[in-house]
Amino acid sequence: MFPKGSKEGDKGTVLNSWKAVWVVLSEDGIDYYKKKTDRSPKGMIPLKGATLTSPCQDFGKRTLVFKVSTDKKQDHFFQATHVEEREVWVKDIKRAIACLQGSRRFARKSTRKSIRLPDTVNLNELYMLMKDPDDGVKELKLEKEKRIYNHCFTGATVVDWLISKERARNRPEALMLATGLLNEGFLQPAGDLSKEGAESGAQSVLLDEPDAFYFFADSGFFCEGYSSDEDVIVKEEFRGNIVKQGCLLKQGHRRKNWKVRKFILRDDPAYIHYYDPTKGDDPLGSIHLRGSVVTAVEYVPDAKKYDVDGNLFEIITSDETHYFLQAATAEERKEWIKAIQAVSKSGK
Repeated sequence: MFPKGSKEGDKGTVLNSWKAVWVVLSEDGIDYYKKKTDRSPKGMIPLKGATLTSPCQDFGKRTLVFKVSTDKKQDHFFQATHVEEREVWVKDIKRAIACLQGSRRFARKSTRKSIRLPDTVNLNELYMLMKDPDDGVKELKLEKEKRIYNHCFTGATVVDWLISKERARNRPEALMLATGLLNEGFLQPAGDLSKEGAESGAQSVLLDEPDAFYFFADSGFFCEGYSSDEDVIVKEEFRGNIVKQGCLLKQGHRRKNWKVRKFILRDDPAYIHYYDPTKGDDPLGSIHLRGSVVTAVEYVPDAKKYDVDGNLFEIITSDETHYFLQAATAEERKEWIKAIQAVSKSGK
């Protein structure tokens, strides 16, 4: 589901009401429905001769917007819920437009539909078995290209485990199961090789290779480099389990501008790290949450200057440092506040 708006012509009137629609990308257009169960689309946006703009800054108070402009000079605006979702749709729509221009057939490969798992397979149950500390896939400290990957394992290890536990009859079947776990978010890629496999075309693929690293979605995974003083920098703050992660807008401390950051919340010890979602695994900073206070706020200094308004909340640390953040929706803000409050009360 996407919020959608439109603007007729170059000098048309912007529709102030945004409505959630169900979007389906076909080889020659974008069909949108009032709801997923509708049989007939509410409208169709032809992609022949269309252009796509992302990110789109036409709506200052809305983030994660992209625009599809038809050859009839009609603009259609869509708003994703997070950066990763927007980038996947932008990539597929651009590929569909390019195929139309080159008279090639476009077939969007759905990540989840392309993996045909037997009805009897319960991925959640399989995931819990893989995480068993005694009989599951062992989390290791792996090294590659002067980097240390903690709480990690290889794609080949996953495939070997599935076969050894008789969860798959052969390597192709084990690879299909492992790819299903990756597509559903139970497994996450770590390192360039596995990320390339996960981003190959429009289909996510787990690599059955000893140099492709992966980790459990709710593990204490972290990546680190070498130190000039010792072989490895051990960062205690990364050892907690991941409680919640996602993208938020964050106000900078110096320039007071707002940028999209990926946040990962960990417990015991209680830390939230934030990253540039377009770059690597190294965090831009961290917030120690023990003794902190988090509350919803309706006003943030300098926020309206950058057209940021609504769904705001504030973290005040024990040393009186203030962090201002914005969620995409009121419900998302409520979930983040609840998760951070729980961690800050129980974390060391």
